[in-house]
Amino acid sequence: MTDVAPVRARTGPGPDFFDRARRRLSFDVPAALDDPNAPATRGDLDPESWKKAGVVASKPAAVLIAVVDREVPTVILTQRTADLTSHAGQIAFPGGRIEPQDESPVAAALREADEEIGLKPELVGPFGYLDLYLTFSGFRILPTVARVAPGYTLTLNPSEVAEAFEVPLEFLMEPGNHQRQSRDWKGIIRHYYAIPYRDRHIWGVTAGILRNLYERLYRT
Repeated sequence: MTDVAPVRARTGPGPDFFDRARRRLSFDVPAALDDPNAPATRGDLDPESWKKAGVVASKPAAVLIAVVDREVPTVILTQRTADLTSHAGQIAFPGGRIEPQDESPVAAALREADEEIGLKPELVGPFGYLDLYLTFSGFRILPTVARVAPGYTLTLNPSEVAEAFEVPLEFLMEPGNHQRQSRDWKGIIRHYYAIPYRDRHIWGVTAGILRNLYERLYRT
């Protein structure tokens, strides 16, 4: 089901988003994707908190930031099912662990999007990667930004995805919608981004990656 709020005409980030993505992103894979000792600056915890928590992010993963090329561009997000062992019920990008058979992180992102929501790779045009994002659940996520043709159809995998929906890109790229929040996690204060949208609570990893998208494409 698609859920898109009305927004004003293409005056925000929509009109030039794809041009910016082409110019500012690349397919260079950071060494830190596979090397936990290589520097990676984005994630759920600051460096000191990682040490206190005793958490090691060691599992390479990929997600797809699928931007639908509509008159008002949108981003496809999913609601994870409530019985998953990791991030159950949360809002996420299509994606998952990079498997040995995947030729690249972008290949993993496309495979996972097909498996989870039935988004066919031939409808997806990747532009490149954002920064590596480390999660407290142990993943080293490399997001792929891509254009999606608007005529797509989805078939959800009910064991992983409860719902797929769209959010206007302009809303997600408005820094005034990016909230900084915090909560206690195992005795450590975790600071994170949240981007509330209607009755959707976009927060944590997903909001942090969207913030990175804004910073990479719209901060000069």
